[in-house]
Amino acid sequence: MQCTPAEIPGVILIEPRVFGDSRGYFLETWSRRKFEEAGISAEFVQDNHSHSRRWTLRGLHYQIQHPQGKLVRVAAGAVYDVVVDLRRSSPAFGRWAGVQLSADNHRILWVPPGCAHGFMVTSDSADFVYKCTDDYYPEHERSISWCDSALSIDWPIPRGVTPVLSERDARAGLLRDADCFP
Repeated sequence: MQCTPAEIPGVILIEPRVFGDSRGYFLETWSRRKFEEAGISAEFVQDNHSHSRRWTLRGLHYQIQHPQGKLVRVAAGAVYDVVVDLRRSSPAFGRWAGVQLSADNHRILWVPPGCAHGFMVTSDSADFVYKCTDDYYPEHERSISWCDSALSIDWPIPRGVTPVLSERDARAGLLRDADCFP
């Protein structure tokens, strides 16, 4: 397993070893010991799975209380995944990091608590699966607009394409007005 820290402190890109042969392949998506060695010490309490069609954009989401660390990956298809640092004490506050995750590249991304997270489906459809370190509390959920000019996220959106958003994500606020972490 190769672990590469992102520009945002605590965000880690994991590229697991894939063992393949004529039958298919095998890989570990979670190993407490190996992930702790890479600096990810987490206890997971919830697993989630979302299925979305092309150009669906989910996010940027976070919980202001009960913040969740997330271990994210794609089981089918491909997405462009984005993390935004919302920790005011972080040298990367307000910055974002993006990476392509797909069923073909098998990459896994660790999103630490204190960051907003979102993704856009770049294949016909995608199955996005992730583990969370805390339960979901809708009353503490917050969203930041995917197209906030203060973030200037470089989403890979082709000319003429409008991302498919939920009503909540379409109403998301700006970073300057967001509840952030200390």
